[in-house]
Amino acid sequence: MNSPEKQRGKLLYGKVVSVAMNKVAVIDIERSKTHRLYGKSYKVNHRIKARNEISGIEIGNMVYIRETRPRSSQVHFEIIKVEKE
Repeated sequence: MNSPEKQRGKLLYGKVVSVAMNKVAVIDIERSKTHRLYGKSYKVNHRIKARNEISGIEIGNMVYIRETRPRSSQVHFEIIKVEKE
């Protein structure tokens, strides 16, 4: 497998928060934003559903996900690399 940086599509890094669905995992993406007027930094969380073809993924693992074609109405990403915690 190539390194995740050399692949096409939007690449995100997040934490697995649910693996209850069949071949789908929920990933929590956290990023920091800065308020336009006040300049204060704050965190924003997004939960994204991603296709899970890799076995052995557990809650709490950090994963790389990549944008892909729509797999269902809510699944538009796939897990490409797992970093065990």
